[in-house]
Amino acid sequence: MCAIFGFLDYGKKVSAGTLKRLLRALSVAAESRGMDATGISYVNNGNIVTFKKAKPAHKVKLYFPKDTTAVIGHTRFTTQGSEKNNYNNHPFEGTTTDHTFALAHNGVLYNDRELRRERALPETKIETDTYIAVQLLEKENIVDCNSIKAMAESVTGSFVFTILRDDNTLFLVKGDNPITLLHFPEYGLYVYASTTAILNAAMKAVKFAGVCEEVPVNDGDIIRIDSDGKLSVSTFEHIQLHYNFGSYRLYDWYDLYGIEKTDKEYENDLLMICGCYGVDGEDVELLFEFGYSSDEVEEMLMDHDLFEQAMEEIKTLYQR
Repeated sequence: MCAIFGFLDYGKKVSAGTLKRLLRALSVAAESRGMDATGISYVNNGNIVTFKKAKPAHKVKLYFPKDTTAVIGHTRFTTQGSEKNNYNNHPFEGTTTDHTFALAHNGVLYNDRELRRERALPETKIETDTYIAVQLLEKENIVDCNSIKAMAESVTGSFVFTILRDDNTLFLVKGDNPITLLHFPEYGLYVYASTTAILNAAMKAVKFAGVCEEVPVNDGDIIRIDSDGKLSVSTFEHIQLHYNFGSYRLYDWYDLYGIEKTDKEYENDLLMICGCYGVDGEDVELLFEFGYSSDEVEEMLMDHDLFEQAMEEIKTLYQR
């Protein structure tokens, strides 16, 4: 369970001080989804600059120059790759012939090692599953909607990606995981975060006033926002598994048809279908890591009260 957040200030009507307070408020509000590491990327003089630390957001001073117009951010709850090795933390940087870019991800990808072998991608010390998305874009040697579509259709798992190119073009790529995008037309400002709750908390903390509109972001959308604020939408084929088990749970369905599955295969199947129940795959990973069985997790998928109770218990244990 991680969070993404950021802004694109194409109107340049908001003061640098307000933007810094906004970013601070967004990052602190995003701690509810991860406190292991905090990071941001922005563009300075045509170059991507990334700052990240293995600390919760409220202990990190996030800085960017006053002429910065776009920032992507991430708070991390570690699931793969120790946050103590800072290279495992988000955002990650990549390079193509024409551009450099930064990428942050909320979700879990399951076929990163398989893709690295199949596509003959270079080995890396970075252990985080997210980094395969960077490598796939580098392999395409371009960062645009077509290359992002190819990347998004190659990875398997739950995801929402944010990508910032060195010309201040922002891409939001939505799979199963949540994202809310707000537009303040009078200021020429886009602001986004993983959840509406994070945005509301940040806006309240900054006392940011203004008429805003929520921009629809659907599963399978690639939202491109240029540095001048022009927004366009393209799509990718979002593979979402839909099962109709009737009155049967998944394990019962296996038994009914005589299908034998190992515990790990059962876990993987639950991770693949959890989006159909409106549940983040990364949250399901956490339930497994904290010792819940596949049978218990499936029961939680079908009863959101049980799911929320378990997640609250995990947060309480983690904060201790």
